[in-house]
Amino acid sequence: MTPAKTLREPAEIRYAEELSALAAIDEAPKPSGWNLSPRAVRTFILGSDGKTLGSKSKKKTGTVISQKFYGDDALIDRAIITLAGNRGLMLVGEPGTAKSMLSELLAAAISGNSKNTIQGTAGTTEDQIKYSWNYALLLSQGASLQALVASPIFTAMKDGKLVRFEEITRCPPEIQDALVSILSDKVLHIPELGDETGTVFAQKGFNVIATANLRDRGVHEMSSALKRRFNFETVEPIRNKTLELQLVMAQTQALLTDAEATIELDMNVIDLLVTTFHDLREGRTEEGTIVEKPSTVMSTAEAVSVGVSAGLDARYFGNSVVESEHIVRNLVGTVLKDNPEDAKKLKHYFDVVVKSRARTKPEWEAFYHARKWLK
Repeated sequence: MTPAKTLREPAEIRYAEELSALAAIDEAPKPSGWNLSPRAVRTFILGSDGKTLGSKSKKKTGTVISQKFYGDDALIDRAIITLAGNRGLMLVGEPGTAKSMLSELLAAAISGNSKNTIQGTAGTTEDQIKYSWNYALLLSQGASLQALVASPIFTAMKDGKLVRFEEITRCPPEIQDALVSILSDKVLHIPELGDETGTVFAQKGFNVIATANLRDRGVHEMSSALKRRFNFETVEPIRNKTLELQLVMAQTQALLTDAEATIELDMNVIDLLVTTFHDLREGRTEEGTIVEKPSTVMSTAEAVSVGVSAGLDARYFGNSVVESEHIVRNLVGTVLKDNPEDAKKLKHYFDVVVKSRARTKPEWEAFYHARKWLK
């Protein structure tokens, strides 16, 4: 099979087989405009617990649905119910807690399209949220639907689909508030086209999923009017280390496979990585030792990034076996971003915690000896 040239396919393509299998046996009630029922959407995100899909009236599909989100299952239920109602869904939390991934999975399962996306930045304009114009056609033909350039929200309203608004709090408040009337009235007015064709009414199935990293620099406070149009759900970091280890191992292996890097991943080495991230994120080790938290975000996503970098390091500069030194070498680029004090915190962690564990655990001894790469 020829390797795919696309670096990352959208969720509706990546999990097309699972979505098709769920649709084939989905007998539960679903809201108008939804591709799958809320129950099927839940199964798509949380997995089928290793069981083959089947229904009362139809044969089993032979498909097992993989678990894609690890964390609070009740949060998934609340998010799905929110999207079935009139309020938008706001996913907030620390960077790297899979908010964007969750919004993509929800859009793929509910609308079959996760690409209706606005990326919020300091330079996002109201035109990018509502609509803009092809000025060549505008000058030659005047204001018309042909000259209009539809935004993701315009398209989602017209087609009855979900739209994703990533990093909404990076937009200035006056730009954010362009959503207030859309979420309230479910109508988008285009005065240039007149009364007959200048009004777009949202079709059933339309809603907005927004995400916000409230810790990041450059964040703008949302107005109270806009907040009232959303239900807020906080996506917490994974507290269960066993779950985090399982997720980091699976995602690291999957990303290395996509990169055509055939390497050997040792569970003990990945455990070192996850434990280190867990300790530094929580500020306390399993033994009760207090450690200083780095200013950078020690998220699960960052742990996966270090795991993938370590794997590629081992593949191209080693013997295709990930060892402790590969983890340490690539840990530096994650922890040491813009605060020189973080270097001292990481070194202190190795000198106190890692050194102590190295006395009784061989894998930690190798990890400790690789601390030379911290310099």
